[in-house]
Amino acid sequence: MKPKRVALAYSGGLDTSIIIPWLRENYQCEVVAVCGDIGQGEDELKGLEEKARKTGASEVHVADMREEFVTEYLWRLVRSGGIYEHKYLLGTSVARPLLAKKQVEVALATGCDALAHGCTGKGNDQVRFELAYQALAPELGVVAPWREWSIVSREDAIDFATARGISVPVTKKDPYSRDRNLWHLSHEGGPLEDPSFEPEASMFKLTVDPQNAPDAPEKLTIDFEEGVPVAVNGQKLSPAALVTTLNEIAGRHGVGRADIVENRLIGIKSRGVYETPGGTLLVTALKALESIVLDRDSAHEKERLATKYAELVYNGHWFSPLKEALDAFVNKLTESVTGTVTLKLYKGNATVIGRTSPYSLYQQDLASFDMTGYDAKDSEGFIRLFGLQLRGRKRLAPMEVKKQVSLK
Repeated sequence: MKPKRVALAYSGGLDTSIIIPWLRENYQCEVVAVCGDIGQGEDELKGLEEKARKTGASEVHVADMREEFVTEYLWRLVRSGGIYEHKYLLGTSVARPLLAKKQVEVALATGCDALAHGCTGKGNDQVRFELAYQALAPELGVVAPWREWSIVSREDAIDFATARGISVPVTKKDPYSRDRNLWHLSHEGGPLEDPSFEPEASMFKLTVDPQNAPDAPEKLTIDFEEGVPVAVNGQKLSPAALVTTLNEIAGRHGVGRADIVENRLIGIKSRGVYETPGGTLLVTALKALESIVLDRDSAHEKERLATKYAELVYNGHWFSPLKEALDAFVNKLTESVTGTVTLKLYKGNATVIGRTSPYSLYQQDLASFDMTGYDAKDSEGFIRLFGLQLRGRKRLAPMEVKKQVSLK
């Protein structure tokens, strides 16, 4: 493949900063840098276009996709209940398909014949980006430098940048690989590669140390309409503003940290430390609301399918038919998930202390110890039918004993 014009998913981080000159040196092609603002913050976006052009990009496209990220990606994830391996709230995984979609759109609009990304050959992101490419524009070629060049470590990458006068946000003294957006901030690499290493307090950016959180608990309410968060403490907010507000509130109480050793798609175990403050509040609150509005069978089936949904997102199948079908299931099931949940935050914990809904199936008279309005005699027949197979199995016991004696 000899591409003439390549659209690069550009973040301004270590990898993509050196990929622009590497593409020009090795493929003699034009590079179109594509960046999506999904809430990574002004520090990462400041001077991004200038930096990309300085390192050799012929065009730079920066798109504000914060509201789209929340409404079309995060809210779908939240409503699904998908959490990978019970702990990872999929902050990086859910962002990749949106960034890849924007990259494809720019590539097609600017006459590019190939796409490029800075994902390593060991990670999950290479799969997420490239599966999105195949779903949206399979006719475009793909350049994955980490599968081609002679660079084998982050130290090598830093040396490559230094030799070309490229400033990068990573140094050998601060070796963490980070990914930030509205939903979370992840920390990987460096000393975290030792699973017994305790993370340094200075590493965390979005959450205070729970030990240093306020000594007084804070209560807040979150309102949902059909499973979609719409207000905090009674104040309606735009989707992006709502997530930002919850990040600030949860962050100051040290809520939302997770230290995980996860199973990557390709089979490698990797350690990541994640900060997802607002997201932790949302998934906790929504599950509490569902507990009073969903019937038992629906709630159990949704929980079972949530595991599959999380795997699909983690493995890069955002644009797959199965994931779209699960979205339809969730949309139907959450039609009645409307109401308000009250949380109490204290020293790293988010505790549900109340939930209300106009569609609540909870009946206080039935749940109480008062037997008024409930005929306890009805339970006798139900229990006998429920235990029918157990009684039948017990009747076979003498036959089993006789069989064992004959074998002797």
